[in-house]
Amino acid sequence: MRVRLAGVAIAFAAAFLAAGCGTGGIAHGHPDLALGQKLFTGAGTCAACHTLAAAGATGTVGPNLDDAFRADKQQHFAEDSIVNVVLDQIRLANPPMPQNLVTGQDAEDVAAYVASVAGSSPASGGKSSQLGTNGKAIFSTDCAGCHTLKAAGATGTVGPNLDQLKPADAIVQRQVTNGGAIMPSFKGKLSPAQIAAVAKFVSSSAGK
Repeated sequence: MRVRLAGVAIAFAAAFLAAGCGTGGIAHGHPDLALGQKLFTGAGTCAACHTLAAAGATGTVGPNLDDAFRADKQQHFAEDSIVNVVLDQIRLANPPMPQNLVTGQDAEDVAAYVASVAGSSPASGGKSSQLGTNGKAIFSTDCAGCHTLKAAGATGTVGPNLDQLKPADAIVQRQVTNGGAIMPSFKGKLSPAQIAAVAKFVSSSAGK
């Protein structure tokens, strides 16, 4: 049984590595799932960068945690194995994920929470496509987790503060289309019309 579980953990690790994550580490003790959820969704932590439906998180900087573990959940793999893969990524964080975002028992609580809910919801089916060309709605869905913009009620700290930056329309369009630094490209996820709409919203609202 131990050999089989080790093989399962390696399989999880390989899948998570493909999404930019690490391997190894063993969780101990009795996790507090409620605290894990609170830490996951706290300002400047996991929800700003990752998608996890149960937490209402729609970040796109890091891997989509529902997609990363959906197949494993459907095949009824041991939840403890998922806990240890998530815990290891927290401990061995690779850029753009900062190291020591949460540590000790807090890290174990977050890992246990993610393992308990990740992949439990159906695939999203392209939420952005349902937003039309409402620039504010697009920003709130795809950008607010990482950026601060008062007009959208956004207080993300992963990317630049747009109220301070006050970028021009053309700059926003180029950045959203191509990505850059830790920001992913939204070409293909957003239509050209949607990119133009969110760029117009940002450029006309920033700093006001």
